Amino acid sequence: MTGPITAQSGSNRLTEAIKGYTEPRIHSPVLDLPSKGQEMIDFCKEIGFELLPWQQWLAIQAHRYHPDTGRWAHPIVGLMIARQQGKSTFMALRILTGMMLWDEKLQLATAHKLTTSSEIFYKVLQIIEDNPKLTALFEKKFESKGSQEIRLNGARYLIRAGNSASRGIAAPSTIHIDEAREFDGESGQELWASMRYTQMSSPNPQAWLYSNAGHAQSELLIKMRERGLAAASGAPDNIGWFEWSAESGAAIDDIEAWRHSNPSLGYTVNIENIREALSDREDIFRTEVLCQFVDMINPVVLPSEFEKCKNEKVKLDPEKETWLAIDLSPDRKHAALVASQRLDKSKFMISLLQTWYNPTHLDDKLLANEIAPWVRKFPTNLVAYSSLTSASVASRLVPAGIPIHEINTPEYQQGCDEYLSAISSQRLVHAGQEELTKQVLAAVRLNRGDGGWVMGRKASGIICAAVAASMVSHFATRAETEIDIQVG
Repeated sequence: MTGPITAQSGSNRLTEAIKGYTEPRIHSPVLDLPSKGQEMIDFCKEIGFELLPWQQWLAIQAHRYHPDTGRWAHPIVGLMIARQQGKSTFMALRILTGMMLWDEKLQLATAHKLTTSSEIFYKVLQIIEDNPKLTALFEKKFESKGSQEIRLNGARYLIRAGNSASRGIAAPSTIHIDEAREFDGESGQELWASMRYTQMSSPNPQAWLYSNAGHAQSELLIKMRERGLAAASGAPDNIGWFEWSAESGAAIDDIEAWRHSNPSLGYTVNIENIREALSDREDIFRTEVLCQFVDMINPVVLPSEFEKCKNEKVKLDPEKETWLAIDLSPDRKHAALVASQRLDKSKFMISLLQTWYNPTHLDDKLLANEIAPWVRKFPTNLVAYSSLTSASVASRLVPAGIPIHEINTPEYQQGCDEYLSAISSQRLVHAGQEELTKQVLAAVRLNRGDGGWVMGRKASGIICAAVAASMVSHFATRAETEIDIQVG
């Protein structure tokens, strides 16, 4: 750890003596093996790039090898770090080191968008053009739709678009996946598998993943991070995981959190720039500056706001007027039933009653039969639903005499707004149910052309409970009398 925290005399402002931590907060065990990292450090200095302390530390740890075989001790390396710390520069220099020093005949790189990979491509090209030694060994560059290539010193550095990165490629020495957080669901897993399997005949392969923190849908990054965390805790896994991040739950203005997630702080990152970013949205600050996972980028509800609405003692009253809402996920595999009751003239509560899951398709009849007992348990005014997802379930409730109400698009948009307003003003109360909280915080905000917004089902993942909560909020926030606002 580097750099003491010092305050200016008579001021709460901290001086530039504050440095980011060289060693990551989370990392795989340091191995007692030789390393080629110093070769990279010396080479970078020779071509005019003196690595920052954290970059030097990473170069050493990521390139340890078994002296008997010469193979990398970490065949998979994951780097997770905040924005603007020098990740892209490190990646470019790692590529050049492999081409110039380590006889890596082919390196393959990709990112979620080709434009992201292209930034590294042009960074590598610029370094070559600015250095006479590298320029003398430069052979060619190729650029075509979906592909870019540099040939240097008898080696190739090839960029491919994410969906076709490994097509027609055999035995790359090293692969680089940038912005790993952007690969979600099956696409991320398929990309990873396809690129890794191209290395099956490589004599000494190494795969790098580079990323800032992600969100609930960053499946590729999440799976790799799980392996990394396990390895850091002693699990037998040869992954090299190196994560500069703030501790979960750290306050956004915590200087120690900044130091953990910004190892370039005090070197290339000015602390005042971080202070100025505090006015940004909290989820963005946590992801980009603190390198913390958030439930979702552009969320409807911030964790801190929903936490303020929590009262673990609140319970549904079997004697009070109740509104229920049912919602299904677009793929009909998940569903949630939410209830709401007024607590007083200004506040109301929501509660998650039940969730359902079927890996193929939920049974409408089963859902209707299991909703009915909940309707009978409380003085239920109605069961709200959306025709987009739950019409078939609602239609089965009608023969049983259960009152239903279809939430049309304008009402859904209004309900979303009422729901968020109630959370912001703490008029909405909840008991802190884990699954309800998870789904509420996973909801992404989609703006509409008319100035309104909704929670996007497809963009958010599983948010049935959050959507149902907005539906019941539409009724629980209605005025009990015709006069809701008094003047004078």
